[in-house]
Amino acid sequence: MARARTLWEEGTEPGRLVAALGIAVALTAVLADLAVHREITWLFDLAFVALCVTMALRVRQADFFTVGVLPPLLMLGIFSLLGLASPGVIAAKGDGTVQAVVAGLAHHSGALILGYALCLGVLAMRQHVYRKRAAGPAQIVPPRPRTGDRTLLDR
Repeated sequence: MARARTLWEEGTEPGRLVAALGIAVALTAVLADLAVHREITWLFDLAFVALCVTMALRVRQADFFTVGVLPPLLMLGIFSLLGLASPGVIAAKGDGTVQAVVAGLAHHSGALILGYALCLGVLAMRQHVYRKRAAGPAQIVPPRPRTGDRTLLDR
């Protein structure tokens, strides 16, 4: 009889594939936010947080490190591209590239912190479940009678 898999055991995708998917989804969220609001807003933040959790759930156990370091690098990379291409969408119109990247990271730090914390939390929970499953079922040891207790055989 096959054992049912829990949500924490579902991830089977290689880390490189999950990273590529994360980049594609994050860039799509940027394009959608720019199409709707003409700047990066809360819409990107929500998509980023959801993406961080999804990546942590989809990656296989051997590639936890890849996804564990990805969220800050992903946001930094996206804001660096935006800072080079159009700094006004993440910062003030006259800001330079570096200043725009720093301002964008500062303005969206709440989403970065929340997304990263949830990502690491999900990975930690999955690791805990894997270790618990690997240890096997818990051994049930009957309690030893205390010294002063009499058993039925002693009576």
